Amino acid sequence: MSDNTQLVLGAAACLGVLGVIAEAYLSRSESGLPLPPSPPTWRLRGHLIPPRNPFLTVAGWIDQYGPLITIRSGTEKIVIIGRHNAVVDIMEKQGGSLADRPRFVAAGEMLCGGLSIIFTPAGSRLRRMRRALHSHLQPKAAEEYQPLQMSHAKNTVLHILEDPSNFQNHTATYAATIITKVAYGKTTPTSATDSEAREVREHFRILRTTLRPGAYLVDSIPWLKYIPWYGQELKRAFQRSRKLYIGQLNRVKQQIQSDVDIGPSFVKHMLQNVQLHGLTETEMAFLAGGFFAAGTDTTTLSICTVLMAAACFPEEQAKVQAELDAVVGSHRAPTFADEHSLPRLHAFISEALRWRPMVPSGLAHRTTKEVIWGNYCIPAGTTVVGNHWSISRDPDVFPEPHSFKPQRWINDQGHVRDDLKFFVFGFGRRVCPGQHVANRSVFINTLLILWAFQLTLDPTKPLDDMGFMTGAVGNVQPCTIDFNTRVPETDLRRMMQNYPEVM
Repeated sequence: MSDNTQLVLGAAACLGVLGVIAEAYLSRSESGLPLPPSPPTWRLRGHLIPPRNPFLTVAGWIDQYGPLITIRSGTEKIVIIGRHNAVVDIMEKQGGSLADRPRFVAAGEMLCGGLSIIFTPAGSRLRRMRRALHSHLQPKAAEEYQPLQMSHAKNTVLHILEDPSNFQNHTATYAATIITKVAYGKTTPTSATDSEAREVREHFRILRTTLRPGAYLVDSIPWLKYIPWYGQELKRAFQRSRKLYIGQLNRVKQQIQSDVDIGPSFVKHMLQNVQLHGLTETEMAFLAGGFFAAGTDTTTLSICTVLMAAACFPEEQAKVQAELDAVVGSHRAPTFADEHSLPRLHAFISEALRWRPMVPSGLAHRTTKEVIWGNYCIPAGTTVVGNHWSISRDPDVFPEPHSFKPQRWINDQGHVRDDLKFFVFGFGRRVCPGQHVANRSVFINTLLILWAFQLTLDPTKPLDDMGFMTGAVGNVQPCTIDFNTRVPETDLRRMMQNYPEVM
């Protein structure tokens, strides 16, 4: 053998030994109980997860190795939960032990300046932030926004009548208008093409990219963030969002000082109750800005996903519309007052958001103390992720998981099941505080649109039924839907014009 050949073989052997050591390192916790099983890898950098649809790779591992798996990123251990009962036992019932976040240097510190509630570690600051949000977004408070949501959902119907090909922009306009009203008291409609809405969309595009495993080396080598030339695009994006959020807060402050009656808003409440919540003005600005950004993005994507599901599954759409015809008819427009009479519609929405979950890979949590599940131990300080895609495809909880079956959400008495849940808004103490407002937005838009229109896919245009899970809003169009009125257009316009109007 040549010297070069021996060198290559020696290096390969060393890599093999290191791989075995790494796998052994992953196999057992300090308590003596093993960590969940780990798919084999010989890569020094850990397991290879592709940037496109990474949740599919993880789903394959879950199917092969069990409900919990351990993967490695460099020397870091990451436990992924991929089954329903396991995530309930660990992230819901033991949620206090998983309320923390791991360190996100690129996304949390460079892009968000350490000010985003999404990445805030567990502790007093997070509690203050959540308490402030809860005061404005709890279920009772969320009900007060229903007239506002109805008013702007009817505008979505009118916009679809005028320009059906841009339904994504119409839903984005709805979401931005509602969120800016709730957050800042802004009464004028916020178009999806407004500069602030475009800025928010761009911020979320960068955030999604930044959160991909391995996207930025600084997450493995944190001191890189102190190098002036490193991560300039993240630093510029932070300055843009800071300017936007602080500008919005200052606008509300000026209105309060000028005695302008802007009505209630989240920022107004915080500014008038500074001592109650104990947040600085910068923290308030980013808390409201994060609510604005996250609420606009996720509400838009959720509504679009439900509409796409209706077009993809016409037989299930027809069942919902038969229920609407029986409960509402064609002589009046439906409202929130019909909500409890429409179990099939609720089931359809739940199934659509299970079928194509908004955050398929989930967001990372961090254990603050040892967590035991079955014969496995997750040590303190471990990153834990609930993989929404795999959980939504748990065959023990969702039989025929790849089939679209809204009926699975309805019990034998014809009511929506209260024993079945999918975690659209996250887990435990990190669940999204805006979920009650978001749920009502998805419901009222779906209700009015499916009552007013028959939705069909345009067979001449491409369909990417996973497109909305990647955050595609705006120029990217995962599907093209034709909207045909189910009510005579003259009558539909008249009923929408007579619908409650709230600014």
